[in-house]
Amino acid sequence: MTGVIGHDAILRELHAFAAMDEPPHALLFAGPEGVGRSLLARTYAQMLNCERRPGGALDPAAAGSMFGADEFAPVDIPCGACRHCRLIAEGNHPDVITVGPGDMLCRPRSAESSHPAHPLSRDIRICQVRGMVDLASRYPFEARYRLIIIDPAERLGREAANTILKTLEEPPGQTVFALISAAPESIIETVVSRCRRIDVRLVARQLIEDALLARKVAPEVAAHAAEAARGRPGRAIAYAARPALMEDHARLLERCAKIAAGRNAERFAYAQDLAERFRKDRETTLREFAAWENFWETRLRDTASLGNRGRADCAESLVALRAVTQAQADLQAQVLARGAIELMLLSFPRVMLSAASSTHGESDE
Repeated sequence: MTGVIGHDAILRELHAFAAMDEPPHALLFAGPEGVGRSLLARTYAQMLNCERRPGGALDPAAAGSMFGADEFAPVDIPCGACRHCRLIAEGNHPDVITVGPGDMLCRPRSAESSHPAHPLSRDIRICQVRGMVDLASRYPFEARYRLIIIDPAERLGREAANTILKTLEEPPGQTVFALISAAPESIIETVVSRCRRIDVRLVARQLIEDALLARKVAPEVAAHAAEAARGRPGRAIAYAARPALMEDHARLLERCAKIAAGRNAERFAYAQDLAERFRKDRETTLREFAAWENFWETRLRDTASLGNRGRADCAESLVALRAVTQAQADLQAQVLARGAIELMLLSFPRVMLSAASSTHGESDE
């Protein structure tokens, strides 16, 4: 039982890992935001600790039966119902910890007389890594395996990354690490090489829509949410729960059309505004990049239907899409936000407002 949408091959792989006597000690879930990387990591924690797994407290073979273990039908792992599965799903299990930028697990050096708090840090600091290493050396509170999720892993500074290397290479048997990253190329190679990499890709729109329908989402909302999410199940679930977010997405597309039709002065002003908003609210502004991807993909699809007449527009849309992808990668790698956004905008072709609004690449003339 799992809430993961799509990714069946990854689930089978994780199931095989969890069944090993010595599961992989470090996994790197690499892929864009919203595709289910963190949910897959938590599902892996459930697989490792489910009470119905072989040897678990509720394993029929371990419990024994007057009919014998063969009388029991196979049980899906994770079951989703036992104590460990429920606590992990709720985000309340003491042995499943997520560490990101901030103060989580901060452990100053013993010689430090004072250590300032850093709740707004943009990086995962070395003091937090010391806390992770210390926690990994202890037995779990109640689970069979502790899972430490590092999200986003590209925020590990070089010194912090080097500090965790030995623990990633030779962790205590009861601790597993899951690194989450949208920009794995920004993580130092020595860390990546110590992890088993799992690429989490975009999910087909129909799979997302079917999953939303199975969750009793209204058909019209499910269809719109699946389309707007662009392969990201997490975003689709958010859209289905709050349809107003889809209205926000539509407004963002209108803004994209106006900026695509504007001159460089307007683009520079927009770059400055978006960079300032990115520093204050990263998650919200990332939706704007998703809108840009949606805008150029729609234009690409529509102009492709024009055949030879749309060939030039198709080429320009592909250049624009690559620029959006590169800008997001640069921002994940902590390149100066304004410069990355300006470079992206300057790579965009200028389209007529009417063409941008209809995404058919035709002018008023």
